[in-house]
Amino acid sequence: MIARYSKKEMESIWTSQNRYQCWLDVELAACKAMNKYNIIPDDDLKNILGKADFNADKIDEIELVTKHDVIAFLTNVAEYVGESARWIHYGMTSSDVLDTATALQCKQAGELLLESMNKFCEALKTRALEYKDTLCIGRSHGIHAEPTSFGLKFALWYDEMQRNLSRMKSAIERISVGQISGAVGNYAHLSPLIEEETCRHLKIKPVNIATQVIQRDRHAEFLNVIAIIGSTIEKIAIEIRHLQRTEVLEAEENFSKGQKGSSAMPHKKNPITSEQMSGLARLLRTNALASIENNALWHERDISHSSVERIILPDSTILLHYMLDKMTALIANLTVYPENIKRNLELTKGLVFSQVLLLKLAEKGSSRENAYAQVQKHALVCWQEKISFRKLIEGDSNLMEYLSNNDLDEVFSYHRYLKNVDYIYKRIGIS
Repeated sequence: MIARYSKKEMESIWTSQNRYQCWLDVELAACKAMNKYNIIPDDDLKNILGKADFNADKIDEIELVTKHDVIAFLTNVAEYVGESARWIHYGMTSSDVLDTATALQCKQAGELLLESMNKFCEALKTRALEYKDTLCIGRSHGIHAEPTSFGLKFALWYDEMQRNLSRMKSAIERISVGQISGAVGNYAHLSPLIEEETCRHLKIKPVNIATQVIQRDRHAEFLNVIAIIGSTIEKIAIEIRHLQRTEVLEAEENFSKGQKGSSAMPHKKNPITSEQMSGLARLLRTNALASIENNALWHERDISHSSVERIILPDSTILLHYMLDKMTALIANLTVYPENIKRNLELTKGLVFSQVLLLKLAEKGSSRENAYAQVQKHALVCWQEKISFRKLIEGDSNLMEYLSNNDLDEVFSYHRYLKNVDYIYKRIGIS
């Protein structure tokens, strides 16, 4: 039977109990396969399946003597099974068990991550629809650019998370492989058919080729996908941190009753979750780098990767699971201030219409060079003296030779900045 784990707790996947259960699942699946191909007698298989068990504390106690975890595990299982235990691990090497079981754990963890990612996507989609028609100022280089839809921020993140879902599914598929190929991967003692049958029982695929270990490019891909998802979370967090700045305050993290922002300043409401996400994303990237380093091993195997994976696999999956949970709540409860969004949109007194004015002048017959120079001149005056950009244009007789009042109404209209938003939403599957 495949190891069971709590749907609510990623941590349970990486406990000693579940790790040993996955080891036992691999051993029992291999025994079933060997029985099918007439290696293990029926009576012995029945005895093994009926009695096989383990005690995690006892295994750890035995390992203090053996200094070898798989031998300690097999010794403990044999205490339950008795004489038939001679067939458990027959023709196998430790990595057949370890790497195949690790694949099971990564698959379990990946499936939980997919659940959390889908919940996060739903939260993003909900807010994207809520603010689809809310105009805000778009920024490039941190500077006001042109108006856009506030909902497009969430839609952009939703679309990126869809790509992350695809990446994660692919990474799970790539890492969900097992091996029963022996000490150097050449099936010297057991047929590849045993491996295929074992993996069939475990609901994973047999590896195409291995040495003593499954190659670590698979694990590197898994952890780098996790790091990419972390970078998406960090991207969102940085945007929220900016939007929560006192001078901007278009949105802010929910501040719960009784929450405190500073031990010194009672007025403080800080973007603590977003800042935390920025920091934790760095750890995911660090672990991803370590996973790449693990790919280069000596000959058919060394164990330089093993100690690293005992840290980075549980840490990265647990950490991303936590981050997704926190970000889902953050987005769902994000406080948005439409009045501040409108204030910031109008902060530059119409400068946001400079490009459409430039285009209109070119359309009406002005050279682009002359139009650019004239528009920029008035834009600088508007910025420095805080005078309405439209009034400056209306007072320029040279420019008004090209423009009618209807032209100005068209230029200084927000309509164009939302007219294709529905098209974008449809293209990314939000409706």
